[in-house]
Amino acid sequence: MSDHHDKNEKCNHSGAGHDCGCGGCGECRECRHESKGERWLPLRLALAATTVALLLLAPMPSPARVAAAVVGMLLAGAEVFERAVRGLRRPRGAFDENFLMTVASLGAAALGEWPEAVAVLLFYRIGGRLEDEAGERSRRNVARLLDLRPEYARVVRGDVIEEIPPDGVRVGDILEVRPGERVPVDGVATAGHSTMDAAALTGESLPFAVAPGDSVKSGCVNLTGTMRMRATRQYSESTAARILALVESAAERRARPEAFIRRFARVYTPSVCALALALAVGVPLARLALGTEPAWGDWTRRALVALLVSCPCALVVSVPLSFFGGIGGAGSQGILVKGSNVMEALARVRAVAFDKTGTLTRGVFEVSDVLPVAGRDAAAVLDLAAHAEADSPHPLARGILRAFGRAPDRKRLGGSEEVAGRGVRAIVDGRQVAVGGGRFVSDETGSAECLGAGGAQGGAEVHVATGGGCIGHIELSDAPRSESAEAVSALRRAGVTLVEILTGDREPAARRVADALGVEEVRAGLMPDGKVAAIEELMARTNGHGTVAFVGDGLNDAPVLARADVGIAMGGLGSDAAIEAADAVIMDDDPRKVAKAIRLARRCMAVVRQNIVFAIGAKCAVLALGAANMAGMWAGIFADVGVMLLCVLNAARCLDARRV
Repeated sequence: MSDHHDKNEKCNHSGAGHDCGCGGCGECRECRHESKGERWLPLRLALAATTVALLLLAPMPSPARVAAAVVGMLLAGAEVFERAVRGLRRPRGAFDENFLMTVASLGAAALGEWPEAVAVLLFYRIGGRLEDEAGERSRRNVARLLDLRPEYARVVRGDVIEEIPPDGVRVGDILEVRPGERVPVDGVATAGHSTMDAAALTGESLPFAVAPGDSVKSGCVNLTGTMRMRATRQYSESTAARILALVESAAERRARPEAFIRRFARVYTPSVCALALALAVGVPLARLALGTEPAWGDWTRRALVALLVSCPCALVVSVPLSFFGGIGGAGSQGILVKGSNVMEALARVRAVAFDKTGTLTRGVFEVSDVLPVAGRDAAAVLDLAAHAEADSPHPLARGILRAFGRAPDRKRLGGSEEVAGRGVRAIVDGRQVAVGGGRFVSDETGSAECLGAGGAQGGAEVHVATGGGCIGHIELSDAPRSESAEAVSALRRAGVTLVEILTGDREPAARRVADALGVEEVRAGLMPDGKVAAIEELMARTNGHGTVAFVGDGLNDAPVLARADVGIAMGGLGSDAAIEAADAVIMDDDPRKVAKAIRLARRCMAVVRQNIVFAIGAKCAVLALGAANMAGMWAGIFADVGVMLLCVLNAARCLDARRV
């Protein structure tokens, strides 16, 4: 039904930026850069010619009306005729909608029904244009989200700054990104402070600050100061390129209803062509054999109506468009769905399992309590720990420094040494200080006071001791995201019957988070294979009544993301392996969007089902009426083009995802 050329034909043009899917071959209208007015001009002229033929030339002699109608047919149907002829050269493409429209139009003309002959082509082409407009709107929706590729990258080479294509950037290159420019590749800031806008990646409008040492992702826009960064990935491996690849591959992964429609059309169309031939030739011959009037014209008219009605374009067009619209609508909300098969599986989700750290929690440890031993001061315990941990990159050390709230006084620090996996020993104010696990602190100070002391509930615990013994304990916890409780509630409102946490963390920590979020089922201490076994057990419990989704972000989540019916990765902080293994990616790490993705998918599938039922029902009704000589060409036109237009308009609803 689309005006685009056959996508199986090889495109020899390498131009980029074409949204039509043809690859930029110059044969489709996007490649020709036609304006909207130019695209509609032939149809406007055809409509004018039809109007002249129907109204102004009605009293005129037949040749004038025929001439006007022929002009209208050529204006409206030139491309249809051309594609029909090309289709005849391909065995599998002969009985397509272009062939049906050509036969129906020429048949009507042969019967002297010139207005109908033009109307068949005119309304078919108008429907194709409206279909393309809807498809373009969906592509623009995705393109706005994924307009991530910068035109150039500024590479610093000594005192010279060169502008090169993003593809030319190599790992280790120093790049300069000025205000208003897009970050070309993933990297780490090395100089300058700036504010970045990641709306194209995450859908969030809130900018974030970037300082030396912070990671930056390609596709972000530099809003303020000039910044320099070191490239850590080539463009082809960077976030922007990977996201673009995910979206481009989405259409290749078709859901079962869409695949069914295409298989259906390949069998259905030749069958109805055979039915039309039987009506046009077989029935008159049978009547002639029985000695009755063959009524060739009457049965030929009925056959043409059958051909018109039989065109499966309402299904072939609207079902893929519904999926593409659903994917585009989800993309506009920062949810990347990798294919229409994923959209179908999302619509059937009845159980959701979450990873804990980095998914339901922030993945950042914060000090929850400072517990000094008798006679000690909590502020003094935190002060000594912060100075001892001043140079440690450990996540717990970073949490202690954040709680301290200011930069440690380097004059007080006489040196420090980190013991991998155990803790830190340092000299603070001339005293030996040990910060870490109970056994490490005991070994360093010769005091057993810290062994078995403290007892953090569901968090991590750091012991602080000096040469005189244990002075206190600092408890840190990975707090739930502020959105997590609402995310769990939204899933239950969406009809998800089971929400579970699968984590490698300890049972107390997992249970604390689960209780805070209202999640009943928790499985803790799981290795990657344990998570896979747990998700398989959960899938067995659903017993085919719905699908199971897993939401995670870490490298250890990649196997279970691939095993679940639907794997959903957190794209902001998620690992590359998790994002690659997942079926869908939430770009801003907001767990509430899991429920939104499910709601969007259900609406998309509802639209698909509506279109299938309506299109088949309307066609069967008009087909039966036409065979009984109770429906003419205009009814056939409605059953073909009218039904297709209504289905396309219904499918376009999937593009609007804001209020779902």
